[in-house]
Amino acid sequence: MSATDEALHLTATDLRMATFRLARRLRSARATDTISDTQLAVLADLRMNGRRTISTLAERERVTAPSMTSIVNGLEEQGFVARTQDADDRRRVQVDITDAGIAIVVETIRRRDELLADMLREVDYTEAELATLRDASALMRRAVER
Repeated sequence: MSATDEALHLTATDLRMATFRLARRLRSARATDTISDTQLAVLADLRMNGRRTISTLAERERVTAPSMTSIVNGLEEQGFVARTQDADDRRRVQVDITDAGIAIVVETIRRRDELLADMLREVDYTEAELATLRDASALMRRAVER
């Protein structure tokens, strides 16, 4: 049985407000202040998925290819990514994350997980409530990974 439109809209409003506030708090915890949220998202994508083209990165972040080129230029200047020519098509450039880039992503994830764990600890959730939150996160991932 599908949810009613009213239930969907009420849930969407509640989730939007909660996730927006949570995301804002989590964005404040990062390993360095020298990169933007978009640059950090690119590094995280490269760490998780490996080498990518500029156009693939642009598509994933929903920006234009020229904008992604600028983003990658900034990351390359800081030593967080490296460009290599594609083995099959020498006109195409691949972007790889460097060890320094991986370190930024790993440390930022650690800091954000620590911040969120502290926030959860302060509320003093029960084990059942924490299980509910884990279930809810799985449901939310299902919606955003479509």
